[in-house]
Amino acid sequence: MIEDEEIEILLIDLFDIYGYDFTSYSRASLKRRITRLFSLDKFPSFAELRYRVRTDESYLRRFVEEITVNVTEMFRDPQFYLSLRNDVLPILGTKPFIRVWHAGCSTGEEVYSMAILLKEAGLLQKSLLYATDLNPSVLERVRKGIFPLMQMKQYSESYISSGGTEDFSTYYIANYGQAKFSQELAEKIIISTHNLVSDSSFNEFDLILCRNVLIYFDKDLQDRVLKLFDASLGSLGYLALGSKETLKFSAVQNNYKQLNREKIWKKVV
Repeated sequence: MIEDEEIEILLIDLFDIYGYDFTSYSRASLKRRITRLFSLDKFPSFAELRYRVRTDESYLRRFVEEITVNVTEMFRDPQFYLSLRNDVLPILGTKPFIRVWHAGCSTGEEVYSMAILLKEAGLLQKSLLYATDLNPSVLERVRKGIFPLMQMKQYSESYISSGGTEDFSTYYIANYGQAKFSQELAEKIIISTHNLVSDSSFNEFDLILCRNVLIYFDKDLQDRVLKLFDASLGSLGYLALGSKETLKFSAVQNNYKQLNREKIWKKVV
């Protein structure tokens, strides 16, 4: 079992050696994930785990991938995507160009979901989707646009529930148990590493999506990230969060008006 003091030692190592700042992440979540990894990789002692993290960059990539949360799916929460389709995209469509930021995008299923919505609204050609994550290895999967074929049935059902009317299989090519999504979607996605803890704003966006990431941060870090999003959103832009996340009690809450029961807010100042 990993002790609380040992978690702190690892966090200091990660920051001092590699610049990864996890010090404002929920300790309960970090401890659970590090303990799981310690058990999975059968380390005889904490000292062995620490040495491996400090000296082996290939293992560091595994460590970071395991302690960051990479659970996502296409058209997750279909009613949320229905609201994007009906309430947000018609407004964004009046703009000459649309910039969308998926912050903490993980393996990219939600980025491709958004690209499909934009295509069906006739807006993809004048849009760019910026997909960022702390973890370079998950971004490689976004770049490839390849997902397990076995998940397509569920994704197709969620797509239909989100208001989709096309044959979902037209968006990908099936091969050897994998689904590769079309180049037309992929070429509109710009991929980059970005650390929400330490990096600054890098563009002005019309829509920012950061779903089910803030729940792993403490309150101070949540406020810091929400201020970053506020600084990155253009006038009358939209911010979308996860089902258990909110702008209530945040430093920026008075700058926004919630659209409906879905977790989408419009910037009003």
